[in-house]
Parts: sequence; C-alpha cells; structure tokens
Amino acid sequence: MGWTQQIEAAAGRIAGHVVETPVMTCEGFGLDFPVEMKLEQLQHTGSFKARGAFNTLLCSDVPDAGVVAASGGNHGAAAAFAAQALGYPAHIFVPEMAGPSKISLIERVGADLTVVPGEYANALAMAQQHEARSGAMQIHAYDAPATVAGQGTLMREWERQGLQADTVLIAVGGGGLIAGVLAWLQGARKVVAVEPETSCALHAARVAGYPVDVEVSGIAANALGARRIGDICFDLATQNETQAVLVSDAAIRSAQTALWEERRILVEPAGATALAALMSGAYRPEPGEKLAVLVCGANIAPDPLNPDNSA
Repeated sequence: MGWTQQIEAAAGRIAGHVVETPVMTCEGFGLDFPVEMKLEQLQHTGSFKARGAFNTLLCSDVPDAGVVAASGGNHGAAAAFAAQALGYPAHIFVPEMAGPSKISLIERVGADLTVVPGEYANALAMAQQHEARSGAMQIHAYDAPATVAGQGTLMREWERQGLQADTVLIAVGGGGLIAGVLAWLQGARKVVAVEPETSCALHAARVAGYPVDVEVSGIAANALGARRIGDICFDLATQNETQAVLVSDAAIRSAQTALWEERRILVEPAGATALAALMSGAYRPEPGEKLAVLVCGANIAPDPLNPDNSA
C-alpha cells in the first residue's frame, strides 16, 4: 500500500479520536507577507502526536502487556492518552530533560511513568528493555510507518481546510511529522524543514548523506532533540530534496514571544520553531511565494498556571 492509501486509511481510523484543529491566516510578526497557520497545539495533549499514537493502536493487535513508548514528553503524553482512551495499559519512559510540565501531563493521563537520567536516547533504550521483558508493544515516536501515516493525516486535513500555500514550514525533531507531510504531498508543495542549530539531526544527515548521531541541546531539545533522524524521514527528505534550515535559540524565543504578544497563542519553543525561520530570515521566500507554518506544541514550561511546576 502506498503512502497516500496508508494516510487515507489512517484518517478513517482516527476520525472521532482526534481534533480537527483550526487554521488561520495572520499578518504581523515583522513580516511583509501573510502566513497561513494550522494551530495543532490545540490537539489532544497539546501536539500532533495523538494522530500517530491512535493510528498505531487502532491498526495493531495490542498484547495484554499493553504499550510502551519513549518520549521527550509530547509523544509519551499522546501515547498514554490514546492507550487510556482505548483501554490499554501504558508505560512511558521520558528523559529528565522533558521537564516537570510534560512529566506531570503524562502522570495526569494515568500511565505508568519512568523518568530516565539524560536525553531521549537513554529513555528509548530503557523502553526497548521494557518491551523485551514484558512483551508490551512499542509505539515509536517517529520512525514507524503507522506513526508516519498518522502524522500525515495532519497535512491531508490542512489541504481539505483550504490551504493555499506554495511552501509549508515544519519543525523537525526525529522526523515523523515532516515524513508524514512529505508522504502525503508527494511533491505537490514545497516543504521546508526547520531545526534548532543545536538539535539538527536532519540537517546533519543531509550533509553526511546518511543518518548520523548528533549532540542535542537548547530550548527546544525536549521536543526536537532526537539524536538521529528517522530512516523514513531521511529517505523521504532525500527523495524530495527537502531544504533544511537552522534557527538559533534566540530566534525561537522571539517567535514564541511574538505568537503570544501578537495573537495570544501560547506554545512551547518547538511550537514556534517553524515561524522562527521566517522571522529570522533563515528562510527567505521568493516574491509572491505563499507561506504556511505549522504551530504545534502547547506544553510550555514552566506551566503558566502552575508557577511551582518550573523547568
């Protein structure tokens, strides 16, 4: 089954389980052109990850041991939410760098939770050990066909909502979302990958010619801090000659602040990373080029309504 068929099937499966998130066209942000936005931070648990998690569970024979996932935070919350909604036990492994805001979100959903010292790769290793011991089913955060197809439903939905853009900018961590976007579009629109300078697995892989390990740090690392880009993403990005641009932490913070000050849209740094590429000039559009950015990732730290929950 080709990607289009897989994404269509995923959309049918997850209908009724996920939110159709709103779109808007905005002016401002220091730009002299309007930008289409999709507000995916309004998805269940505050990110697009619920799409892939629900699709994975709904197309799988889940064992009695339930599911296990490793996550920088957002995927773990989504996997826990989907498992709880469908009646499966879940065990989530997250690195300490996920921060208390995302950790408390997973706890509120009701999954078993293990916080692992270090970064995402350490959590993944422990999740794999748990999978081998218990027989639980692993829900990969980004590098699995069912995950990618689920994330691809976002782009399918956006087009059905009337997207006009020639070019769509997408923040990239492990690559599950942009892989789904590329898989759905099949070259029909230009897709630009946006990564933090200090967490740039896709950019490094494009330079090397194959996926390589990178060091991860910075303000968006707990969402975009994959040590190595997924193979599915790398293959699709290579086939589509996807441009990858880098933005600084300062640029991400400026975009995050602008979203709040100009539109009262509150997102974590990863959620503002795509917009940062336009505001900073890391991506400079051609005259008349129509632009769109995905706004995603609502799990800001510290929690603005719980100041004691800081990170």
